[in-house]
Amino acid sequence: MTLPEDAEAHLLRVAGGDARRALTALEAAAGAAIAKGEPEITLQTVEETVDRAAVRYDRDGDQHYDVASALIKSIRGSDVDAALHYLARMIEAGEDPRFIARRLMISASEDIGLADPNALPIAVAAAQAVAMIGFPEAALTLSHATIALALAPKSNSATTAIGAALADVRNGLVGTVPPHLRDGHYKGAAKLGHAQGYVYPHDVPGGIAAQQYAPDTIHGRRYYEPTRYGAEARYADVVERVRERLKGDG
Repeated sequence: MTLPEDAEAHLLRVAGGDARRALTALEAAAGAAIAKGEPEITLQTVEETVDRAAVRYDRDGDQHYDVASALIKSIRGSDVDAALHYLARMIEAGEDPRFIARRLMISASEDIGLADPNALPIAVAAAQAVAMIGFPEAALTLSHATIALALAPKSNSATTAIGAALADVRNGLVGTVPPHLRDGHYKGAAKLGHAQGYVYPHDVPGGIAAQQYAPDTIHGRRYYEPTRYGAEARYADVVERVRERLKGDG
């Protein structure tokens, strides 16, 4: 009997690293091929005997990235069922669970952020668990994290905030650090005016000192624009009050 590459690949996915399971499936597929009078164990025969359809995407080809992209976009769109479908396709295709976990961690900050501050800890915990337990049990952990992220409120404010800040830095808007914020611990720093006039926030009622923190080049510029989705609604109220206090208006 011969075993073509596509049938062998599916057999390995079905086995999930268990040699006994692989041998059992191979024996069953060979028996079915013999019964049909066929000289090779085809993919169809393997599929029929193990009752699992081969997932048709190449881990090294375009569909690898297409399915990964669809998973993240389904989470972003809050379609939990579609997200689970793409997760299942990746698992069945033999995708490295650590790759999936990394994508979930990115999604937690990119698309959920402060709307649900628990999203990133859930994704990180899932990645740690996946690294420790592997498949098949890792599928449960990935499902857990995928469901939580898909149903979480969404905000990309952290993504747009750092994007805007990076754009300014790359365009040369860096400026010098205000003298009162510079390191004043080394000898001679005081003569240079470093750390002079700095107001220690813990000594001020409310813990917010009205002083300039940003360089002159970007003073007053706003990068973080919170949404009012989920837990971020609280940050939206807080940031406005803080900005007013920093200006000395509150």
